Amino acid sequence: MKIHILGICGTFMGGLAQILKESEHQVSGSDNQFYPPMSDHLDSLEIELIEGYSLKMLPKADLYVIGNALSRGNESVEYILNNQLPFKSGPEILGEILKDRKVLAVSGTHGKTTTSYMLAHIFLSLNKNIGYLVGGVSNSISGSASLGSHEVFVIEADEYDSAFFDKRSKFIHYSPSTVVINNIEFDHADIFNNLDDIKRQFNHLLKIVPSSGNIVCFYDDKNIKDVLRMGTWSNVIKINHRDIKVDFSKKELSITNEKYSLAKLPLIGEHNFKNYIAAILAANTCGIEIRDAIESLESFNGVKRRLEFKGEYSGIKIYDDFAHHPTAISYTAKAIRDKFKDKKIFGIIELGSNTMSSGYHGQAIYSSINNFDRVEWLDHNNVLEEENSYQNHDDFLAAIKNAIRNYEVVVLMTNKDSNKIIQPLIDYLL
Repeated sequence: MKIHILGICGTFMGGLAQILKESEHQVSGSDNQFYPPMSDHLDSLEIELIEGYSLKMLPKADLYVIGNALSRGNESVEYILNNQLPFKSGPEILGEILKDRKVLAVSGTHGKTTTSYMLAHIFLSLNKNIGYLVGGVSNSISGSASLGSHEVFVIEADEYDSAFFDKRSKFIHYSPSTVVINNIEFDHADIFNNLDDIKRQFNHLLKIVPSSGNIVCFYDDKNIKDVLRMGTWSNVIKINHRDIKVDFSKKELSITNEKYSLAKLPLIGEHNFKNYIAAILAANTCGIEIRDAIESLESFNGVKRRLEFKGEYSGIKIYDDFAHHPTAISYTAKAIRDKFKDKKIFGIIELGSNTMSSGYHGQAIYSSINNFDRVEWLDHNNVLEEENSYQNHDDFLAAIKNAIRNYEVVVLMTNKDSNKIIQPLIDYLL
């Protein structure tokens, strides 16, 4: 089958392209621009890439897969609709490919990417050739996607919508046998009106988990509890409830009367400790022994842009993190403070997401930064109206450079292109 993907350079669509290629389809793709590492990866797969969406560049295909970055008015989209050509969303066609697989879907507002890679790493390190598609780049696993030959498939299960013509959350398409819910908070203000909208999508997800399936979740999360009260029909594995307890101070997981130490696991922060536990328990639903899962994770080196150490320059340690929500910023700040208790720590934050830049989070933004000694903000829409916030990128960089040598640890947090901020700082410090 000849399949053309519109919007191929996104992480999800690029991963889908690889899986379609491995499924022996002929794949091509178009996008407004192509940039590494995804462009290099697609080239290595020998996928024909077309820049732009002009009609004269649109190839003939048996099926068009339309990414959720595209909408009505796009020249190629209009042509496909006007000529009644077959089209689907990316999540829909992926769901069709996975219909005979045992899908482990990792969901939640925070930690999806890291937990998904942890879960995939457990299976792969135990020589199980599972499939996976994750929206990020791991330091331990080559590539963000693979079809695999094992019955298990690990998917990062996003609550964001599927396409302009399919407003269901992506995860509805995957028909998972096991769902991990790390946490639930309000995010994606561009498509959800409130937290109840998001809870409703998670309720829809749990409605399609079979009675023989599993829901792995943190039972001390109020919003997860609210979703569970809306109805469950599967085995619910409740972390921090009755037989399953976690102790971050001791780095210990207790299941019934058995205690398991996670002290040797390399990633820092309570949020990563929770990610470890979710991955371990999800793997256990497929028969992986708890101790084997823990041992395999001792060699997991994390995910790029998740508290990623970028190096030390002029005695200043620089970290890059994807945090773009007050809770995620708080997790990162606490983790870095625990690691560098007596150091002077400088937080650099871009209000990059639609929700952050809208000002929705209000005062919660300020309470998330208590563990930093200083914070500078790149605030494009001036929602903070702070003296140490900047709408202009160059002014923001100048302020950071003026202060950076007074600090020992610097942490950048943004869901945009972090290299546009970090590289000029590294060049300045060299």
